[in-house]
Amino acid sequence: MTLLLQISDPHFGTERPRVVAALLDLIAALPPDLVVMSGDLTQRARRAQFRAARAFVDQLGATPALVVPGNHDIPLFNVFARMFRPYANHQRVFGANLEPEFESPELLVLALNTTRAYRHKDGEVSMQQVRRVAERLERATPAQLRVVVTHQPVAVTRAQDETNLLHGRERAVQRWARAGADLIVGGHIHLPYVLPLHDTFANLPRRMWAVQAGTAMSSRVRGTINNSVNLIRYEPAVPGPRRAVVERWDFAETSGAFGPVTHHELVFDQALQACETP
Repeated sequence: MTLLLQISDPHFGTERPRVVAALLDLIAALPPDLVVMSGDLTQRARRAQFRAARAFVDQLGATPALVVPGNHDIPLFNVFARMFRPYANHQRVFGANLEPEFESPELLVLALNTTRAYRHKDGEVSMQQVRRVAERLERATPAQLRVVVTHQPVAVTRAQDETNLLHGRERAVQRWARAGADLIVGGHIHLPYVLPLHDTFANLPRRMWAVQAGTAMSSRVRGTINNSVNLIRYEPAVPGPRRAVVERWDFAETSGAFGPVTHHELVFDQALQACETP
C-alpha cells in the first residue's frame, strides 16, 4: 500500500506550534511515501516565513515532499516584488521549479502553479498547463495513482465558495479526465471535502474526484473545522480496479494529536454507467 499525505495552507507566520509538533509526530508514525503541500505555505510571503516552512520540510527526513505555491506565497504589499519577482522568496528555499513532479511505480503526482501575480487571490490554469499535464498523464502506467495538484479548487460544495474556483477549470477537468487523472487535490478555502467530479461536470468519460484539504496548522481555521490533513491510501490491484481510501485527520485539542475523522472509499477504472447502476 502507498500512503500520500496532503498538507495544505499551513500559513507559516500564523502556525500553531502545538499542531506543528503533532503533525510531525503523525508523519513519523506513518510514515507516508510522499507529502504533498498544496500551497499557501506562508501568510505574507516573507523570508522568515519561508524559512519556517523550509525548516518544517527538512524535519520530514527521508520522506519526499512536493511543494507548490499558493496566492499567499506572493508578496501582497511589496508591489515591485509582486510584479517583477513574485516567487523569489519561495524559490530561494524550495528551488526554481514551481511545478514539481513525483513518480514512483504506484504514484504519478503532477503539481501546477495556479497563482498569478496579476490576480489577488484567484487562481488560473492556462491551456499550456492543461496540455502539458494531459500529455504526462497519458504516459502513466496502469498501476499508478494519477494525481494533479492545484492550489485553488476545481469544484466546491457551497455557493459562497464559488468565487474561489480555479479559472479555466472546465477545460482542465475535461481534458485531464480523458488523459486518465484520478484525483485533483487542492486547498485555498480551508474546507476539507471529497467531491465526485463525474457528478459535478457533465460528460466526463471516467470517475475522478476532487480532494480538498483544510488548513494543516494555521490559527486561520474555518468555522468548527479544526486543523486537518488528508491521508490517501492507495492499492494498485492490477489487474482489476485500483482503489484508494481518503481519510481526513483532524487535530484534537483534548489529546493534542491528529486522529481520523472521515473515510471515503474510491474505486477507479470502472465505466461510469456500470458504477452508477443501483
